[in-house]
Amino acid sequence: MGNGDGRHGTRGGAFSVLHGIQKWCYTFVMAVRRLDESPWEKSPMEESSIEESSIEESSIEKHPLKKSLDKKTDAKLRDFAGSLETLITRSTALPDGALRWTIIANPSAGGFTINRRWKAHKMVLDRCGEAVRQNRLRPDAQPSRCVLPENPGGWGSFGLVPTGSPGDAMALTQALIAEARGNGDFYLIITAGGDGTSLEVLQALYKAPGSFRSRCAVLRLPLGTGNDGADAWDLETALERLIRPSRIEMVRGLTLSTAAGKTWPGGNPLLAFNILSLGLDAFVTHMTNKMKGSLPGDSYKLWVNIAALLYDRLYRVDEMELRGFCQGREVTRFREKILLCAMGVSGRRSYGSHKMILPDERNVCAVKQMPLFRKILLKGLFTTGAHVDKPESMLFNADRIELRGSRPVLAQMDGETVLLGPEDFPAVIELTEPVIPVLRPLATAPEKTGS
Repeated sequence: MGNGDGRHGTRGGAFSVLHGIQKWCYTFVMAVRRLDESPWEKSPMEESSIEESSIEESSIEKHPLKKSLDKKTDAKLRDFAGSLETLITRSTALPDGALRWTIIANPSAGGFTINRRWKAHKMVLDRCGEAVRQNRLRPDAQPSRCVLPENPGGWGSFGLVPTGSPGDAMALTQALIAEARGNGDFYLIITAGGDGTSLEVLQALYKAPGSFRSRCAVLRLPLGTGNDGADAWDLETALERLIRPSRIEMVRGLTLSTAAGKTWPGGNPLLAFNILSLGLDAFVTHMTNKMKGSLPGDSYKLWVNIAALLYDRLYRVDEMELRGFCQGREVTRFREKILLCAMGVSGRRSYGSHKMILPDERNVCAVKQMPLFRKILLKGLFTTGAHVDKPESMLFNADRIELRGSRPVLAQMDGETVLLGPEDFPAVIELTEPVIPVLRPLATAPEKTGS
């Protein structure tokens, strides 16, 4: 009896501690929410999306940077751009003929601002430069016209444009599309930042004419914090696509369509090019974005811990009906209380700084609601992908999923969030046609998809 009372007391004490932590977290989140005028519906993409029709010829030569750079950052960008110029002008991976390149860099990305990372990146750039030093110079390779007038003698002359605020990368890509209308040159776009910079570029390319996409390629370098949407997790592997034999492959994206026709302002569709998901993970993404600049480093892990304790108090996890399809054929259907649902462009994908939500060939993962202690027990498994063996996880392949629900829930698209209300259901997440031209190592097989 005494041992039983002791166990009961220990368990009660644990519940009391958890309840106290929950109350603290709840107070903290409510304080964060009050800092934002409309915290669940705004995102950088919403505030700064630019309609393609608003890009006029006069804007092509307008530099998007809205604030001056300090001398140290300016020097880093010059070194970075100069090193990439060497690789591009001696690359054998790109088609012959006239080549125009643009490097879209976010100077606030961790790969530039964290000295330890920058020094490691500089060493990689130097090694890659030595690897191509004996290659012949391409006869007609130069920066795009959008970049040439900017910062003469500095990073502009090497084809680099730094972004100054959300929307700049999208605006510059749209300007490149406008520039290309009058020529038949091949365009290389290199993104040097985090997933947000890459997403803006890819969204603009998604709406570009097929004639431009057929003579364009994108290389996404991992200079941000998470880099889950980059072409590789480390810089050297990504740059090998530029200095080793490569091919251009059209890859898919993901669209989110809702019953209410929700889009970003300007009619831009809700798109992702890595993972599109809704539920608890979107809440973690949203809060991480809100606290950038207020909390040092990557706060994603902190918000995972807070969400495990608190998510149910902020959002009621109710039943949703999910139907999965492959090539028009229904492959699964269930009705469950869904804690989160994530769909990738393919399997073997991560988000949140390499959290392996899709660790195998299957490209959809739905996780059932579970008790608090179970959430705390399992949350660490999503880092390695070990969650796939747990009964709460349901994984399958699909090129389209349909979701029906009746409660508000957050969705995220490669790190950008939007609030879905009851009026947005049914909602559909589906793969696009292959539309984004990326560099792929020549020796690897084409990327697998859910279809």
